[in-house]
Amino acid sequence: MGKSGMDAFWMPYTANRQFKKTPRIIKAAEGAYYITDDGRRIFDGLSGLWTTGAGHNRLEIRDAVAHQLGTLDYSPAFQFGHPLAFELAERIVELAPDTLDHVFYTNSGSECTDTATKIARAYWRQIGQPAKTKIIGRVKGYHGASWGAISFGGIPANKKLWGQGVDSDHMGHTLIPGNEFTRGLPQSGAELADELESIIRLHDASNVAAVIVEPIAGSAGVVVPPAGYLKRMREICDKHDVLLIFDEVITAFGRIGDWFAATAFDVVPDMLNVAKQITNGAIPLGAVLVKGDIYDAFMETGGAEYNIELPHGYTYSSHPVACAAGMASLDILEKEGLIERVAALAPTFETKIHQLQGSPHVSDIRNYGFAAGITLEPYPGEPTRRPMEVALSCWEKGFYVRYGGDTIQLGLPFITTEAEMDGVINAIGESL
Repeated sequence: MGKSGMDAFWMPYTANRQFKKTPRIIKAAEGAYYITDDGRRIFDGLSGLWTTGAGHNRLEIRDAVAHQLGTLDYSPAFQFGHPLAFELAERIVELAPDTLDHVFYTNSGSECTDTATKIARAYWRQIGQPAKTKIIGRVKGYHGASWGAISFGGIPANKKLWGQGVDSDHMGHTLIPGNEFTRGLPQSGAELADELESIIRLHDASNVAAVIVEPIAGSAGVVVPPAGYLKRMREICDKHDVLLIFDEVITAFGRIGDWFAATAFDVVPDMLNVAKQITNGAIPLGAVLVKGDIYDAFMETGGAEYNIELPHGYTYSSHPVACAAGMASLDILEKEGLIERVAALAPTFETKIHQLQGSPHVSDIRNYGFAAGITLEPYPGEPTRRPMEVALSCWEKGFYVRYGGDTIQLGLPFITTEAEMDGVINAIGESL
């Protein structure tokens, strides 16, 4: 594809002017690699956008999707159902922590954010506490690009252009001096969760509906929680009768060597958002996992049985083809033991990624499972330029890594070999 004919597409989260001068076009993919329009093989160091851990173009997913397209390509989700919607929901619930036993389908992480926070506010209204409406997010949090998501997220560049959003407040992040170059969970900083209690007291718990956090913040550069931090957050929410929502759009289904971060950290939220890896990136699908007592509150206050208990949903909620892709993706993760593989190789990845400590411009490295973030010292007044330059240099060397803010981010495919780990880490080192 040449440069002409590109103007019609306004690209998302992209420097359009720069890209259209020097396009990076991907025409195919295979396993852990992309293939460019000029035939180069590029190692996929972010699993797409944290989506494709099992590798690209899995025949099992292709066949499941093709079969579904030839059986039931679409059916309405409002007032009607299809078998796979119920089967996939049951399967997700079986994998999830106990008490997260209902599934509401969306199409993306952004829609999960809006869905979970709408359910939270509606829940308090249903049980007679309608003043509980405020949502608390976190600085450096990312929950998508919808109005709710940018309101509750805490990345300034994603908020600057839009003006007033949905009513919210934000607690601080957990990147603190002294925890640089921690391997895995930082051992200090659990007390940072106490700020949540201060914010709840500021607004009064009678006005606070929910807290939404990523157990591991992905888009801000893989910000790993201090040991005990999430447990303390759970205790504070319980103490003040505030719902806790985990955004696991990046962490769920294997990224950190477990099915969910909630399982890995032994902290069960009231709702849990998933997307991305649920279909191995093949087709958009998201879901909000909800505790039974929240679901029951809507059923018990729904009035006549023919009344709609939750007037919310999307045209493509529980899309049959997406559900087929989801079932096939979960089959692959289970049959190939890919989550166990991530857990087994995570220590190796940790050792290798921290070998970049001491490289030029590296001021911090964080890691957990098959995710890592590298913070780079900025050019004066240009905090986002150096990561961009490093990532584009890696692209020329045959490696795709993500650049965002002042960080380089890695989200390795679950099928990555040790040699491929060495390759992408060496490319980053050379580029630095």
